[in-house]
Amino acid sequence: MSPQRVAITSSDDPRVNDIRDLNSSDKRPDLPGGRGLVVAEGPLVVGRLLESAYPVRQIVGFPHKLDDFLSENEVPADIPIYEVSRELLAEVAGFDMHRGLLATADRIEQLSPEQVLDGASTVMVLEGVGDHENIGAMFRNVAGLGIDGVLFGSGCADPLYRRSVRVSMGHVLRVPWARLEGTYTTWQRSLDVLRERGFRLISLTPDPGAAHLAQALRDEEGRPWEKVALLVGAEGPGLTEHAMKATDVRARIPMAPHTDSLNVATSAAVACWERVRLRGLDEEAGA
Repeated sequence: MSPQRVAITSSDDPRVNDIRDLNSSDKRPDLPGGRGLVVAEGPLVVGRLLESAYPVRQIVGFPHKLDDFLSENEVPADIPIYEVSRELLAEVAGFDMHRGLLATADRIEQLSPEQVLDGASTVMVLEGVGDHENIGAMFRNVAGLGIDGVLFGSGCADPLYRRSVRVSMGHVLRVPWARLEGTYTTWQRSLDVLRERGFRLISLTPDPGAAHLAQALRDEEGRPWEKVALLVGAEGPGLTEHAMKATDVRARIPMAPHTDSLNVATSAAVACWERVRLRGLDEEAGA
């Protein structure tokens, strides 16, 4: 049975309340303390939402955008599909949604750190990363490099915020993630859950006195650690001293003269790539 498309002609229609006030700081439908919906934008991200565990509530789009999407994607018949004009969508959302295709979904029960770590060999741990675009970029990098999961320490923004979902290209809906318990000065105790599972905890810092990243990723015999957790902090201040003291080693990415650091998402990508590269070289050597 093919899904039914319904034309919405009034901006007051309650059937599009899921995407109402998307640009409002206090009424957005994706606020965790409000309706807490997941909002996906564009054909690629909407497709990944459909493939995810998040229960899709509806798909909304311009007629020609829906034509293209439905010709390439299978949508369950019980998911409502609403056709809207560009003008109506702009009025409802609060700004011009030029991508012309959105979907909403309910959030699912959050994974525990133990569930994320089950079977994992490499994870990212974030502290104080409050920029939604950086979080989205990190998830895209993590997914592209085959990293197993992401753990959030204190002070991190909501990874299911609409902008994070968009920048991640929908990978935040696919890569396992969880939050570590604790406040600004106590969440570091939750890192014990990684240490108990044999993870080597590595803090990324621009400190010139820190170990070279490639060295920190290897054990005393020069082999890549079996399990690694890479910690990164907020843009600017970086990781707190509390967090770095809770790790096994501090590591730096070598920088050119007259520079000190990279964007946090870029630093995380470089560290992930070096981890993947070293493990690949070790596997080749053992082949």
